Amino acid sequence: MAKRSYPDLHEHLDALKRLGLLQVIDRAIDKDSELHPLVRWQFVGGMAEADRKAFLFTNITDGRGRRYDIPVVVGALAANRAIYSAGMGVPLDEIQTRWDSAIADPIRPRVVANAVCQEVVVKGAALHGDGKGLDALPIPISTPGFDSAPTLTATNVITRDPETGVQNMGTYRAALKAPDRLVVRMATRVGGAGGYLHYQKYQERGDKNMPCAIVLGCPPCVAFMGPQKLPIGVDEIGVAGGLAGGPINLVRGKTVDLKVPAEAEIVIEGLIDTEHVEPEAPFGESHGHVALEEFNMPMRVTAITRRRNPIIPSYISQVAPSESSVIKRVAYEPLFLSHLRSTLGIRGVKRVALHEPLTGLLRVTTIIVEKGTPRTEIWRALYGVAYFKGDCGKICVAVNDDIDPENADALLWAMAYRMNPVEDVQSLAHRGQGHGPKREHGQEEDSTLLMDATMKSDMPPLALPKKEYMDRAKAIWQELGLPALRPQPPWFGYSLGDWLPQWDEAAKRAVEGRYLENGRRSQKQQRKGLKPETKFRPE
Repeated sequence: MAKRSYPDLHEHLDALKRLGLLQVIDRAIDKDSELHPLVRWQFVGGMAEADRKAFLFTNITDGRGRRYDIPVVVGALAANRAIYSAGMGVPLDEIQTRWDSAIADPIRPRVVANAVCQEVVVKGAALHGDGKGLDALPIPISTPGFDSAPTLTATNVITRDPETGVQNMGTYRAALKAPDRLVVRMATRVGGAGGYLHYQKYQERGDKNMPCAIVLGCPPCVAFMGPQKLPIGVDEIGVAGGLAGGPINLVRGKTVDLKVPAEAEIVIEGLIDTEHVEPEAPFGESHGHVALEEFNMPMRVTAITRRRNPIIPSYISQVAPSESSVIKRVAYEPLFLSHLRSTLGIRGVKRVALHEPLTGLLRVTTIIVEKGTPRTEIWRALYGVAYFKGDCGKICVAVNDDIDPENADALLWAMAYRMNPVEDVQSLAHRGQGHGPKREHGQEEDSTLLMDATMKSDMPPLALPKKEYMDRAKAIWQELGLPALRPQPPWFGYSLGDWLPQWDEAAKRAVEGRYLENGRRSQKQQRKGLKPETKFRPE
């Protein structure tokens, strides 16, 4: 085996175990009705993101009582940001730099002769019949009660441009239909899947089949490439090498002329039919709604290659937050920030936050700017995020850096008190539908809403006790053994600009029990002939 500068999935799981980020489940779990719902609870059960883990299932059964000897792991790439960071091998605050460097300086892959992903090769008659081929793999049902089939979700699907020879690698779902057949769904919308563009070229050439390899369980640095959106024509494997700091090992497929990651767990090789389509779905989609049946691409399996001891990964997707939304968010947010700061040169932008729960990153974008950022720069930023990605930013909101974009209450507070709808709201026509339950097939358009919810001038402080007093009270709370707290910003008061030192001094006297002194001072400021509620500012 050739040397490498990156961990494979097995080594990544060992690292997660050392970090306390892997939950191993040894009891029997039904992959068709129990597996995904069990993991789903850590996303809908009120757990903090930091407490979420990867789940490794070692004792898999199915709805017919069959048992499987291959484990399944869910959440191994991004159940939370710490897991994503472990897969990248860098702290969270260095991820943007790592992506920028990898995209700017890709490293060409290295083709090897032998690979662990081909230790076992299944083809021919061994692909046919119950319990064989795809039917031998413990592929979970993602949304029990709605999905019509076990579906491959944590995929890196490899196709090749028949004209340029450049490979594309994307994350596309694939529903199991028979031991030797599945149906692949590649996005056909404007700016959609690179694999679909290849499919169109094969059709135009009159080729009835398109070679395809569906890879399960890539090394993390390769797996992260599937959901990432790179320019059309860029070979993702080179960028993965940039992430890894060295070439990715590839091996030629056994039955298709494609190169696949040598350290993958399982590779499903086959031919996609470019003449026929087959109904696929229902399936719970990452936009949070169930995708209803549509015609998609049938693929005839020609071989399944794997390690001797493979582990099958599966994504928790569907309603966000989910593993797939974390993967996208950690990669996308730095891209937005870099676009505003570096490409557009906008001053004052501190962060871009893509709203995750339920909206799945695509619909609501928050720009966090420094107080005092010029109005022109705020509006340039709003237009910038609205147009950066066609499927993101339907609702774009600019707020100051005292607003936590994760806190919907804080966002509504900013809109309620810092935004004049007549002056601070704009709408833009001619937006595509993007990824969601409604499609663009009927030429139906959407629109975009821009809101400037930043402070336009200084305001009085937030009416909560100052941090020092809240901290003191929190210590007493814990001393008393009261229920665990999960502070939601803003949880203490702070100045918003309209505040004087004299008022600080008066407040200090009050908490020291010297309020009567404040009364003596205010008595000296009595005036005649003024209307009540006339403002007063001490010298």
